[in-house]
Amino acid sequence: MDIVKTATDWTRAEMLSSAFFILFRLSFLMASLGFWQMGKTDMARAYVVPMLVVGTLILIIGLGLFFPSQARLTIFPAAYVTDAAGFVADEIARADRVLNEYRIAAFRVIPLIIAACALAIPFFEAPIWQASLITTIAMMAVILVVDTNASARLEAYRGQLALAERSILFPM
Repeated sequence: MDIVKTATDWTRAEMLSSAFFILFRLSFLMASLGFWQMGKTDMARAYVVPMLVVGTLILIIGLGLFFPSQARLTIFPAAYVTDAAGFVADEIARADRVLNEYRIAAFRVIPLIIAACALAIPFFEAPIWQASLITTIAMMAVILVVDTNASARLEAYRGQLALAERSILFPM
């Protein structure tokens, strides 16, 4: 098993997730532009600023995933050659930490934010508040979709790391 290739493939998949964030950013910005140009009602015009803000936040998330992943690609081969067992142990520890963060943030906090925003919509009559809450729900849904996929990929990667660790500790 070539764990460096596995780590590299997983990191490239993470970079693909960041590309999806960037694509969703474009969607939010195009929607904002559409509401700005064609919005005739107060409610439609209220979406312009929240969509711009969410588009910017999604871009920051995407870039925040892309650049560390890209830097990690060059580190893998040297780290494995230097200390294979240490490399695998570090990757397992990092995978466990990130999976725990997914369990808390993506699968508990984000659904709570979505529910709170959905419950708050009827209580705010101002279009800007309603548009902001609905846009927040859309942003959280995007993050949840991408993170759910990333979590499943990371669990599979963690399983491959565990196999690699066993083969390093107990060679046949």
